[in-house]
Parts: sequence; structure tokens; C-alpha cells
Amino acid sequence: METITVALAAIRANVLRSVLTMLGIIIGVAAVITMVALGSGAQAAIESQIQALGTDRLSVYPGQSFRRGVASSSRVSLTTDDAAALAADAPALAAVVPELSSNFQIKFGSRNANIRVLGTTPDYVTVNNMELVAGRNLTRSDGEARRRVAVLGSAVPDMVEANGPSMIGQELVIRGLRFEIVGLLAEKGGQGFSNPDERILIPLETGQYRVHGSDRISSLTAQVVHPDSITVAMIGIEGVLRREHGIRPGADNDFQIRTGTEFLTTAQEATETFTFLLAGIAAVSLLVGGIGIMNIMLVSVTERTREIGLRKAVGARRRNIMFQFLVEALTLCMLGGVIGVLVGAGGAEALHRLKDWNTLVSLRAVVLAFAFSAAVGVFFGMWPAQRAARLDPIEALRHE
Repeated sequence: METITVALAAIRANVLRSVLTMLGIIIGVAAVITMVALGSGAQAAIESQIQALGTDRLSVYPGQSFRRGVASSSRVSLTTDDAAALAADAPALAAVVPELSSNFQIKFGSRNANIRVLGTTPDYVTVNNMELVAGRNLTRSDGEARRRVAVLGSAVPDMVEANGPSMIGQELVIRGLRFEIVGLLAEKGGQGFSNPDERILIPLETGQYRVHGSDRISSLTAQVVHPDSITVAMIGIEGVLRREHGIRPGADNDFQIRTGTEFLTTAQEATETFTFLLAGIAAVSLLVGGIGIMNIMLVSVTERTREIGLRKAVGARRRNIMFQFLVEALTLCMLGGVIGVLVGAGGAEALHRLKDWNTLVSLRAVVLAFAFSAAVGVFFGMWPAQRAARLDPIEALRHE
């Protein structure tokens, strides 16, 4: 306790130098905490999107066409007949939702916007875990009668500078055709590279015959009866589409089947790599701070040579001297680590409030940063402590 008291007294005697010495550790720990918080926040956002997507859905996309082994610029078409065949013959499927998608210039009042218009079935809302906040969903009778009705994504009213619920019952113009707005969806949030909130839903048949003028669908979503039957569903979809497309045995598929979480899983892996990269860069500043502490401690040993000689002369052992300087270095690093954690957490919260970035300060990151700062104190404080302990007391007392 006496050695610790002497070490702390030495730190208090040079407050300004101690603060400047801790600055490198503070900046390093704060940078690590903030960078990891950004990465963890992105991870949490992706995980929430994965939960929103669900694990019971498959997406089917047109594949690349090949001619004599060379990829063609055109895509193989999926049609509404393919969707009907899957709904009728593919096993383990609860629903099949075709999506006929294109961007069109739409007009509401005096406002214009370029928005993705999706011709689809009423099952689109339930399969994608979406909810209505106003009005009603599309119905099968809307499609059979090819009615010009539309359900808006939650972001569409802002895109045309209008109040969402008040748009119900009003008309908007899609490709020169007037559509009645019958529903407004709740906010869903972006998923990968797309945002379902920035879409307008119209009946599939209306899109096929009145707007898009084609039966070629851009993709289709299949909901399986149970998540455990994903593999069975994929095999069934592959078999039905190969039959519909007349693909010979042994030939490659001209379509792609993807689980709903594959894209977000890839994004999650990229985010993890980016987080480790940022944390590694931030950790470099911790090493720089440790070198700064070692430098200051070496200076301190030189300045206090006579004090060290006097302590040895009155009975202090080498381990007492080494422990004293080690405590000084460790105290500076630990105190800097505490301040750095507080600064880093505050920085992460500021980014969340000011920039609306997803941040998450995890307990593991705090513990690791704090432990790393302590390890830096021990590692870089050991040499100055050993140097002080090895001083000859006679020579030390003669030192000017």
C-alpha cells in the first residue's frame, strides 16, 4: 500500500504531464469503442432485417441466358404461367407471389415522382409481413376485374409531398392512367439494396394488361409451409420450373432460387469485416498511446534517479521500485481507459442522435478495450520499471 501511495503521489505531482500522457490512451479507447459501436449497430440493424424477412421465404429470379456457352445480355423470362404452375404443383408452398416490377413516372395533384410500380397479388402484403395503416389491401376481385386501384408504400406520400391517410380515395396517375388509392402500408424499412416502402402496389392482372403490357415477371416470392421444409420447397420449385422451361436433364437452370436472408447474410459478413478493420485501425492509436506512456515513464525514471537511490538506501528492494513505476504506468492506462470508454460511448450516442446512425455500445467491446488499455500499461510500463529497479543506489545518489 505504501508503494501504491507513493506511485499515486508521483502522478498527482505532475497532473498536466499525466493528463497529456493519458491522452493517447483516451483517444485510442474512445476510437475503438465508437468504431465497434458503429459496426455493432449495423449488425443489429441487419439482424432485425433478417427477422423481418423471415426464414420461410424463397425468391426466384430469371437466370442468365447462354448461347453456345457464352452469356447473353438478355435474361431468361419468368412468366405468370410459371407462378401459376408453382402454386398448383410445387410441394411445401403456402403461397406464391409473382412480382411484375418497373419504374414509372407517377403524378399526384401537381407533384411528380419516379416510383417503382409493382403488379402483384393480395398475398404480397401478408407474405412480406407488411401491415396496412389505412384503407384496404388489394383483393382477388380487383385483379380479375383489372381494376385500377393502388396501395401505397409508407414513403410514397412523402415523395409526392402529401399526407398519407388523406390520400385514401383520391386518384394518382400512372403512365397516363388514373388509379384510385385504396390503401396505405405501414413502414417496413430498407432490405438490402431495395426499399419496399418506396413502392406502389397494383393488381397483377392490371399491371399485366394495362400498365406493364407484359406477362414477364421480374421475380416471384414463395412462402413455405414451415421453415424446416425449405429444402423440399427448393427442390420442388426447381423441378416445376425445369419442366415449364423444357430444360433437359443435366443442363443448367435458367433461373435462380435464393433464400430471403442470403443477401443480408452477405451484407452482415461484409459489415463484420469492416468492423474488424475499423477496430484494428483504432487499436493502432492505443499502441501509440502506450509508446507515449513508455517514453514519459523513461523520462520520469531519469528525473527521479536520486529519489530511487534514496529509497533503495533506506531498504526498498528492486521489486518495490519496479512495482512503483509499474503502478504508475498501469494507473495512467486504466484511468485513460475509463475516460476513453466514456468518451467513446458519448461519441457513439452523439452519432446516433445527430446523424441517425445505428450504434450499439456492447459490454464486450467495453471490457476488451479496458483490458487492452491495462495490457498496454503493463507491457509498456515494464521496461521503465525494470530500468528503475536495476539502478545502483550509490550511483543513483550521486546523480545530479
